[in-house]
Amino acid sequence: PDVAGTLVRAMPHGVDLLIPRRELTATVERLQSTGVTLAGVSTFEALRVADRRPRLGTDTDHRTIPHEVGWLSTAVHLNKGCYRGQETVARVHNLGRPPRRMVLLHLDGSTVTRGIPVTVDGRVVGFVGTSAMHAELGPVALALVKRNVADDAALVLNDPETGEVAASIDPASGPQQPVRPAGRPTGTG
Repeated sequence: PDVAGTLVRAMPHGVDLLIPRRELTATVERLQSTGVTLAGVSTFEALRVADRRPRLGTDTDHRTIPHEVGWLSTAVHLNKGCYRGQETVARVHNLGRPPRRMVLLHLDGSTVTRGIPVTVDGRVVGFVGTSAMHAELGPVALALVKRNVADDAALVLNDPETGEVAASIDPASGPQQPVRPAGRPTGTG
């Protein structure tokens, strides 16, 4: 839109428009007249989860490193000077073994509360970030889990609000990272 004060920002998922509140109604009407369909925040969040796009502070914790959530190519410059956590980022980049991985979970029944533990056989292996109801996939969530959690593990989320919820890792989340000793080349039987 050609509205003074509007910020248009290209994003991997599309375009963000930041519009002055006084121009909101007119801008929405103009966009709708061109065939744009409106959607609410819940729809945006469900699509974000299904696309495996984590939100800082919601789908991450104080220990999260860029490798775990797919931000290495977009949020970190490996050739720039010193920054907090540089040694950890460089070590994991060179060894290729982040301690955790972000996965898309399919939930059995309902969405769950952010931050609840993900368990396998009663052992905590991660935590849930955003949980949303997707129009086609049903209840889904992003979770950070230990890298050695099997892709077919029977996950359980014990939510104080909704009770026990079974979950499974979406196969498109990527294969479980192989665990190999550092310094050993792969493929040498």
